[in-house]
Amino acid sequence: MTAHSSESFRPAVAARSAPLAAALLGAAELLASVIAGRNLDVALAASRLLGVTRAAAMDLAYGALRAGGRGDFMLSRLLTKPLAEPLLRGLLLAALARLEQRPADAHTTVDQAVTAATELINGRFKALVNAVLRNFLRQREALLAQAAADPVAHWQHPAWWIARLQKDHPQDWQAILAAGNTHPPLALRVNRRRTTSADFLAQLAAAGLGARIVDEAIVLDKPVPIERIPGFREGLCSVQDAGAQRAARLLDVHDGQRVLDVCAAPGGKTAHLLELAALELVALDIDAARAMRINDNLTRLGLAATVKVGAGETPHAWWDGRPFDRILADVPCSASGVVRRHPDAKWLRRPDDIARFARTQRQIIDAVWRTLAPGGKMLYATCSLFAEENEQQVAAFVGRHADAMRLPIAPQTNALDLKFLPDADHDGFYYALLQKA
Repeated sequence: MTAHSSESFRPAVAARSAPLAAALLGAAELLASVIAGRNLDVALAASRLLGVTRAAAMDLAYGALRAGGRGDFMLSRLLTKPLAEPLLRGLLLAALARLEQRPADAHTTVDQAVTAATELINGRFKALVNAVLRNFLRQREALLAQAAADPVAHWQHPAWWIARLQKDHPQDWQAILAAGNTHPPLALRVNRRRTTSADFLAQLAAAGLGARIVDEAIVLDKPVPIERIPGFREGLCSVQDAGAQRAARLLDVHDGQRVLDVCAAPGGKTAHLLELAALELVALDIDAARAMRINDNLTRLGLAATVKVGAGETPHAWWDGRPFDRILADVPCSASGVVRRHPDAKWLRRPDDIARFARTQRQIIDAVWRTLAPGGKMLYATCSLFAEENEQQVAAFVGRHADAMRLPIAPQTNALDLKFLPDADHDGFYYALLQKA
């Protein structure tokens, strides 16, 4: 993507386009950034999209990324040669995804995509966009049948990702892939220092929001903007996946303990720990900007912790020498368990990234283990579904550390780890609890 094409595109979104055309243009820019290797969150932060156009563009971009692989499959059969212009490719991917997701709106989608193409790169590709989309509609049934026979197009994940899940989850890989293409649930965590689940459910009902309880989480029947959630600004609740809410309970914290939350940003688990007990808590994150979000979240909830910027691998730079009673090691990972929330991840990741994450995880847990008091506990946590980052990582850690023993993950079971696979109620997570002898 050239600087010229990017700048000529931006004013069109705000100034001239019809609503859907503007959203398609916005989605094209976001998708072009991902195609260029950028994280979708970074692309959104850099975008000039505003208001309803921003929301609609995000929805289109997320839809296209969830259907990624499928869109490329269709383009490979609808084009005579690969596209060199990322913005054009992004526009076509967004439009094709919408045509599949909303077939009743086919005429509107094509019309608005052509309108968007008129403003894209001086309108040079208007005819091409029109031809590609109309050819898709004419060949729809045949193309869908071909896509169903292609693993990447059918499952909408990279081939290496599919193969790894087949190996690590031979009984569940199909359900995992299907869940990864769905819209995620919106779960809330009640701030028990300010309200109760019963009272908060009543507030949701009064606001016309249906919800159900999953474990201790409150899952909304239908996701809504946080502005519609009663008491959010006042700190009565936080947005946190039901599976993620298990971490703080599993760590078994008690009043007066000294606790380390490593890789803590944006602070959801930090806050949950503080809601459960009066702790001396250190929240550590390597990213200064993300660390600021920890403070913002704690302030909203009426909580306090010592927030430090630093790398878990280098305790000498931030540790004062006083041992911790508990450590939450929510380490960086592939995010394969939350890919429906971050659909760009499955297309930005590469097979060798998993080994790189595993090396970083090993460095962090080996380093912070030295800061744990004898008898103390460390909860190892990821939002990954890959064994190299989970079971294999923990087994290797215990093999390296003679003073480490694994504890049953919950009193009622002898299981040594807890695995959540993504479903309608929660994302995918992995937990293992270790104690220092």
